[in-house]
Amino acid sequence: MDGKEVLRIVDAIQRDKNIDKEIVFGGIEQAILSAARRHFGDDHELSVDIDRDTGEPTVLCDSEKLGKDILGEILGRVAAQTAKQVMIQKIREAERDTVFDEYMEMQYQSVSGTVSRVEGGAVLINLGKIEGILPRGEQIPGESFRVNDRVRAVVLDVRKAGSRVKVILSRTHPDMVRRLFELEIPEVADRIIDVRSLAREAGYRSKVAVSCIDSSIDCVGACVGMRGARIKNIVDELAGERIDIVRWNDSLQVLVPNSLQPAEVEDVILCPMLGRVIVLVRDDQLPLAIGRKGQNVRLASKLVGWDIEVMTQTELDEQLDKTVEAFSSIPGVSEELAESLVSQGFFSYYDLSVIEPDQLAELGGLTAEQCEQIVDVADRESERVEAEEEAMRTAQRNSPASGAQKPAAPVDAGAQGEETAQQEEAAIQDEPVEQDESAAAEELESAEEKPSETAVVENEPVEETGAVVNDSEDTAEADVTTVSEESLVEEEPVNVENSAEESTEKQE
Repeated sequence: MDGKEVLRIVDAIQRDKNIDKEIVFGGIEQAILSAARRHFGDDHELSVDIDRDTGEPTVLCDSEKLGKDILGEILGRVAAQTAKQVMIQKIREAERDTVFDEYMEMQYQSVSGTVSRVEGGAVLINLGKIEGILPRGEQIPGESFRVNDRVRAVVLDVRKAGSRVKVILSRTHPDMVRRLFELEIPEVADRIIDVRSLAREAGYRSKVAVSCIDSSIDCVGACVGMRGARIKNIVDELAGERIDIVRWNDSLQVLVPNSLQPAEVEDVILCPMLGRVIVLVRDDQLPLAIGRKGQNVRLASKLVGWDIEVMTQTELDEQLDKTVEAFSSIPGVSEELAESLVSQGFFSYYDLSVIEPDQLAELGGLTAEQCEQIVDVADRESERVEAEEEAMRTAQRNSPASGAQKPAAPVDAGAQGEETAQQEEAAIQDEPVEQDESAAAEELESAEEKPSETAVVENEPVEETGAVVNDSEDTAEADVTTVSEESLVEEEPVNVENSAEESTEKQE
């Protein structure tokens, strides 16, 4: 075997397959070793080494170097065919490893390709070197694809499947929104504007909190763009998904109200021991703060990283009185300790059952034994209350006609009834929104069974677009922008009387 020929083969494979030369040399050595074992059998100790500079192979059999003539006999026709198969296998493995490493580095990054085929709901996308898989569960609800459609997604996972590499794509992952912001907004790509937090319910609504290192730049306005051009491209790519752009603030007292807009927040009470925030709003703002089926407060909780409970002042006062009375009934808990616990945000037996004993001892000056007894009682009471609530829910589900109203209770990010959606609709009707446009939007939402995408705001629009900016009372600046597909379409108001007259004339 000529050393120069070996070097030419290595260079060609390295260029064509983008495989490291050392891997190619190793594959050739393994191929020659396989041929030598076929020639000498397994009773001899064999080793093969190729000089990386000259390409000359050296074969040792029981520590003795074999001459070129013997090497030629080893690489006979049959042995050479075996060596070729080993070499091809090694190259394929090296190619697979190269592609695997390449796409592992691209995890959660954006890629694009064309649809090659659709199989059982899953979409196979040609990415160039490899074919990616977009499962049905990673597709935005309601969207569909056809062959040759251009698709953008993020790399969710990369797996080795035999000799192939399987690349799993996603369009529902929150990083999909992040990558689109980097693609459409140069300030985000250049790290002038930073996406600090992101919460998403794919196909329905996203909240994006942004900040800027330069205080002279309006980070919210920069993300919206002139006449909403920048954010419109993102909304279109996400199949009309509504996007709320929130101004980030390191203070939860400011960030939480920003994240709940367009609702107006009266007060924010922090409960650090439980990682909870209690938000007080007026009665007329409660539906807006909660959102349709709890979506607004649920996304806000994900955005700020704290559990958010929304309630009115009346509900809070009632809850405080009930909780103090309930905690005071626990042996060892005085009324002063109960009030202290409530002031820290402990509103239920469950909250008390998960408190750290040292925290309870610090609040009430109790011994470790007393703290354990209180926590045990709270744990039993929590299980009892949960069982009663489950029985009540079961009875209501089994009851054909249940007209009894549920008592008022604080609403957290994970629970919201249909009555809240109806209240939100009533609040939306009070806003100065085009009647025809609002009615059309509601019909579309009802047909698709999606949350309402009508933004409820009371402030001036951003430059002639439907993207609306809400001003925070604390900063007197735009703190959130709500963008939906409907809000980006400018429509002329319809003159109902003229339309009716024209219709009558045509009929006559």
